[in-house]
Amino acid sequence: STAASPGAALCATRPEPPPRPPGWRRALRRDWRLYSLAVLPLLFFLVFRYLPMIGNVIAFRRFEPGGSLLGEQWVGLRYVRMFLSDPTFWQVFRNTLWLGALTLLFCFPVPIVLALLLNEVRRRSLKRFVQSVSYLPHFLSIVIVAGITLQMLAVDGPVNHALGWFGHDPIRFVQEPGWFRTIYVGSEIWQTAGWGTILYLAALTTIDEDLYEAARIDGANRWQQIWHVTLPGIRPTMITLLILNIGTFMAVGFEKILLLYNALTYPTADVVSTYLYRAGVESNSFSYAAAIGLFEAVIGLVLVTSANQLSRRTVGTSLW
Repeated sequence: STAASPGAALCATRPEPPPRPPGWRRALRRDWRLYSLAVLPLLFFLVFRYLPMIGNVIAFRRFEPGGSLLGEQWVGLRYVRMFLSDPTFWQVFRNTLWLGALTLLFCFPVPIVLALLLNEVRRRSLKRFVQSVSYLPHFLSIVIVAGITLQMLAVDGPVNHALGWFGHDPIRFVQEPGWFRTIYVGSEIWQTAGWGTILYLAALTTIDEDLYEAARIDGANRWQQIWHVTLPGIRPTMITLLILNIGTFMAVGFEKILLLYNALTYPTADVVSTYLYRAGVESNSFSYAAAIGLFEAVIGLVLVTSANQLSRRTVGTSLW
């Protein structure tokens, strides 16, 4: 018998190529029930998120109420030059940066610290009580939160009554510009800390208990276990939420500021969103407000993109 050729032996041992994935038509016919669940969310984002972006064109066109939805006349960068040369805009821009930075600095780490503390609590009844008390403010309306804040800090409110017991004169918290940032950041911590803790508590449950056991065998105390096991375990969640918070850096809470501020606190309380409300809705300068809003959105896009790239290069974790 003749020996097999080397080419035939090579063909006999060559592995078969993997099967090609099914085309999108076949996948759609096979899993159409699953794809149908995405129809309503996609319609929501299309109608309420993407189609309104067309209205940004009025930032470069003169818009008059009752006229064309896309403006009457092309004016180019006229409104951009207007707000860039407006000293009031730069004042509210600085206020926005201050409030955004303070909110990020104080409101972001508080849920992490609270989640770590709750994770160390061994009494289930105490843990549930603290969770319920900390979650409750999130379910309150912003109007109620603002009302409680104003009542607590009024001249004849509980805070000034407590100061009076120590011989201190009443402080006009709501009327003094210097107190507004403290009031706003404090109310944000009270309202959002408990709800943000839920995500970190969920992330803590994914950490392998064997890692804690190995750390204890190596002689690590509780603080060292938190630093070397717990924090690295929830780092992806921390980075994701940090990037999302940076993306909303410029969008400081419009509703709460609108309810808390007044004409006396404009020097520190007036931000871009409230300035847009007065310029666009109250003064009917919709094109001017659209130009400022587009500028704010571009800054937010740059911030979230830069934070994502920086996170990917430094810690290896990113949002996309």
